[in-house]
Amino acid sequence: MRLALPKLTRLRGLAFGLLGIAGLLALWWLGGWAVANDPDMFAFADFAPAPTLAALWDILRSGEVLGMSGPSLYRVGAGLVIACAIGVPVGIAIGRIAWLRELTNVPFQFLRMISPLSWMPIAVMVYETWDGAIIFLIGVAAIWPILFSTAAGVRRIDPSWLKVARNLGANPFHMLFVVILPAIAVDVLTGIRLALGVAWVVLVPAEYLGVTSGLGYAINDARDTLDYSRLAAVVVVIGVIGFALDYACAALIKRFNWVRDSAH
Repeated sequence: MRLALPKLTRLRGLAFGLLGIAGLLALWWLGGWAVANDPDMFAFADFAPAPTLAALWDILRSGEVLGMSGPSLYRVGAGLVIACAIGVPVGIAIGRIAWLRELTNVPFQFLRMISPLSWMPIAVMVYETWDGAIIFLIGVAAIWPILFSTAAGVRRIDPSWLKVARNLGANPFHMLFVVILPAIAVDVLTGIRLALGVAWVVLVPAEYLGVTSGLGYAINDARDTLDYSRLAAVVVVIGVIGFALDYACAALIKRFNWVRDSAH
């Protein structure tokens, strides 16, 4: 009976997921029908499901979807790597050192509330390439969820763990890699998941900067050529890739979460 429960839960989740997608498609179809029958908006009828799915099949069949998504994935990945390289160490520091946490709290909260796209003019002036500017913007957007989630994880570590480690002769290296990082792994991954969502949202407007590749450029190009079915198809691609990345992060969090429910 216990073995059957997880399977039933998965099937129930799958059924509700399919129902949700069906409801979304129905709303999309109704919206497309309303637009097509509106004299003021019929020019945008290609946003409807049928033209969009036809355009989506075309870019999938030609392999064009790989060419437009590859540069975007590289920029997001590079931005997240930079955000992790800065956010995790700083998060550990402010989680462990009370005076540093108090000193940085107001400046960090202030900077966190500034829209990442507000840094666009500075990024364009500082970086020689468009890719560099976009990666900078994504890094600025992604660093805060990682930093604060890491700091919160460090503060939740049971002090007795650290005390036992010291009594056993752990040096700072062992303390960091054997105690602290394993204890906050789920918090760091949760921060990365949140950061990925923010970075993926920032990506498209950031790619309006002047690059000639990427998903944001593909949307801008389709808009300029009035190819609305292709524009909608790229939006679907963005949603599918974003969902897949988020799902992968959620799977990693589940994999590394050593806290198990007593029922399992």
